[in-house]
Amino acid sequence: QGGMPQTLSSTSMFTPCGFSPHLHTSKEDEQGGLIFQDGNLTSASLDALIQHLIPTTDYYPEKAYIFTFLLSSRLFIEPHELLSRVCHKCIEQQRLDDPVLDKARIRKFGPKILQLLTEWTETFPYDFQEERMIGHLKDMIHRIAPCDEAYWKKMNQLLQTLNQKLATLSHGQEGIVKISAAVSDKLVAFKSKPPSIQREILSVCSDPYTLAQQLTHVELERLSHIGPEEFVQAFVHKDPLDGTKTCFNEQKKTSNLEAYVKWFNRLCYLVATEICMPAKKKQRAQVIEFFIDVARECFNIGNFNSLMAIISGMNMSPVSRLKKTWSKVKTAKFFILEHQMDPTGNFYNYRTALRGAAHRSLTAHSNREKIVIPFFSLLIKDIYFLNEGCANRLPNGHVNFEKFLELAKQVGEFITWKQVECPFEQDPNIIHYLHTAPIFTEDGLYLASYESESPENQTEKDRWKSLRSTILGKT
Repeated sequence: QGGMPQTLSSTSMFTPCGFSPHLHTSKEDEQGGLIFQDGNLTSASLDALIQHLIPTTDYYPEKAYIFTFLLSSRLFIEPHELLSRVCHKCIEQQRLDDPVLDKARIRKFGPKILQLLTEWTETFPYDFQEERMIGHLKDMIHRIAPCDEAYWKKMNQLLQTLNQKLATLSHGQEGIVKISAAVSDKLVAFKSKPPSIQREILSVCSDPYTLAQQLTHVELERLSHIGPEEFVQAFVHKDPLDGTKTCFNEQKKTSNLEAYVKWFNRLCYLVATEICMPAKKKQRAQVIEFFIDVARECFNIGNFNSLMAIISGMNMSPVSRLKKTWSKVKTAKFFILEHQMDPTGNFYNYRTALRGAAHRSLTAHSNREKIVIPFFSLLIKDIYFLNEGCANRLPNGHVNFEKFLELAKQVGEFITWKQVECPFEQDPNIIHYLHTAPIFTEDGLYLASYESESPENQTEKDRWKSLRSTILGKT
């Protein structure tokens, strides 16, 4: 096993640590069930891939391979089952069941298996929320520990770090303010009353630059909770070669990913609510201009997710129909931003801007320049199409590894972005407002919009009438 060929070309992979292996073309195209093409691993049986993950005294898998395989293996085998198989193979290969252990040999193997377990816990901590995972991990270390005292210390460090990470993550999930439901349609009734009933965004934060920074705070906080595996688990189908598993599909562990999409939707509706709320046209125009400036600052920061949410909010029909309000707005800046996020050519302009931000991030000297917050639902869509577009297995039953290299490239880049520390100071007051300010439902928005600028045609008149009766109880 000593001379395993490098399996990835330097361009084909970008893992969390920016690790790019060198290219060694392998002379023979197949090694132990692994199929290579131009030095890249393209396909293999699941068994061969598992074998390729397992360190020996003189072999350690490449970082890029570890990430790609751990990310994608869950489409074929549950993490606890994979770890169990890895441990069994190690016990066999290193003869860890022998009454007398070969200490010299195990001292060569020990650091490598510890390194593998460390990388697994660091990159996919959520896998270890399962008791069984911790069990396998401890069992492995108990077997090698008699050969070197230091292994105990290593294990305790590893478990401590893991526990801290899991605690932070679950605390973060609870810490995110429970987003208030859209119970606020009744606010429409207050439009004619004094504004003190509804605090509005401008009274909480009137500086677009500050708001863009606080939005970036929220985005990075929420991104930090998303485990890379959630992108794969969102698409777990039953593996055709495994008729036994059904339970795995039910427990799709994608809650952080879903919470993040909910935040995007909330921001859209919050923007629309803030624009439709004010009774006076002049104030509404002022709010629109404010959000255009916020969106522009988001663009400059590299926060494309908030930018897209703000633009989407402004493009919602209840907002875009306010012709008289928009006539008071200097719209040139808005059209520039809209052009940036134009969906034509599969979001060509946005993708160009994103590549620019990603490039800037790679060469950055400060956290400020490192920020890249992608338009998230498009990222999910790309991964979805990559997943639907080609099979997980080839006709011969081999795992289609080429596909997973591409998947790992996209997810790996995302991991680098989500690890950026937010450089801006947090303003709890503004952040609380963003999470808890009441927002209208779609109906509430339409009603507020019609109350602001009367319906133009019969369809709108009928809709207004029915909304007045359902929401305000007026006829």
